[in-house]
Amino acid sequence: MKIIIAGAGEVGFHLAKLLSYESHDISLLDTDKERLSYADKHLDIRTVEGDATSISILESANILETDLLISVTSLQSINITVCSLGKQLGAKRTIARVSNQEYIEQNAKVNFADMGVDELISPEALAAEEVNLLLSQSAFTDTFEFDEGALTMIGLTLSPEAPFVGKSVQEAADFFPGLHFVTIAIRRYATQYTIIPNGSTCFKESDRAYFITDKEGVEELYKLAGTKKKQIKNIMILGGSNIGRNLAEDLCEQKYRVKLLERDYEKALDIADLIPDTLVIRGDGTNVELLEEENITQMDAFIAVTENSETNIMSCLVANSKGVKKTIALVENMDYFQLSHSIGIHSLVNKKLIAANNIFRYIRKGDIVAMTKLNNMNAELLEFIVKADSNICDKRIADLDFPIGAIIGGVIREQKGIIAMGDFLVKKGDRVVICCIPKSIKKVEKLFS
Repeated sequence: MKIIIAGAGEVGFHLAKLLSYESHDISLLDTDKERLSYADKHLDIRTVEGDATSISILESANILETDLLISVTSLQSINITVCSLGKQLGAKRTIARVSNQEYIEQNAKVNFADMGVDELISPEALAAEEVNLLLSQSAFTDTFEFDEGALTMIGLTLSPEAPFVGKSVQEAADFFPGLHFVTIAIRRYATQYTIIPNGSTCFKESDRAYFITDKEGVEELYKLAGTKKKQIKNIMILGGSNIGRNLAEDLCEQKYRVKLLERDYEKALDIADLIPDTLVIRGDGTNVELLEEENITQMDAFIAVTENSETNIMSCLVANSKGVKKTIALVENMDYFQLSHSIGIHSLVNKKLIAANNIFRYIRKGDIVAMTKLNNMNAELLEFIVKADSNICDKRIADLDFPIGAIIGGVIREQKGIIAMGDFLVKKGDRVVICCIPKSIKKVEKLFS
């Protein structure tokens, strides 16, 4: 697939990096020579220096033969313009990054497709949604919903009290019959290896385990994982960024008690006027004395979403030391994921990864409606729609030539989540959620093509 990415900032570079691993023909456009030089040295892609809103620059990047144009510069007006021009110049599909969430919420009123923009994504809004979901499933470290919760992916660390520690997947299934979830991936403690489990795979203490569950299975997982659901009422947010503002507004609407710390005076005033139900405090969130003055010990959750990953990590560690039940940090550096989990931060959010997940579904073959990558694991979760001519249609799961390194987590049929076993018959219109490692993806795609 030929792909043009406009914008070599953090999101653009990360996208180019991930897509280059997939052997696509990538062209990265930017006006910043330094950014392009760095990308050229570290990635197997083509770089083009110039203004992506220039018709001649787009033509030099071979826009006429482009399958996908992704514009992710820091300015949404440029991104919309680039996509509009690119579509008229021959790009088959366009995606624009926007910062104004209203554009996404009001898409029905303003038809961006008529302007040449097929899809809008907001990394900040997506990150805020993920934090919201993590709060609703407060004992879990990672979570992702398919079809508004018909099926949910949940990640957690197995405590010594978890009753299936020491048992194989098959033994656990026999010992706890009728459960409403299935194990889809495991990462052993202090390793980087991703295991797609089979019946003989054993659960061990401190495993990072991922499950697909229907709505009834969430409470079961709380019990069987040896953890308790944490009641969240009082929340402190560090950082008045777009993510922080979106979060504060959403959480106040859900009747949480919210405090927001912002060191910039003007920004703090603006947020206080915009969200009157949020208590806005001007100050440095890394100041331990200030946190104690603002009753950090009484907070149920602490969410750090400043633009500095180190600040977010350190402030979450302080909150954790003060007994806060749930800490969530926004991080930009993917290398921090394993380190931060090991030193006690409960959950991490990376907006680059979230944006990449949303865009990746346009790269994969077959009708993919949702996709996510498991944090700090070499595995993807994909939701395929079964077509009448799909190789998987009208077959039992047990009869499929399913690749090693992939597993069916569940099926959504008529908006209801089903934990599908071997005798389940896949039908046209089903939405099948699959977890797989990269080397198995092409074989999985063939089942749905």
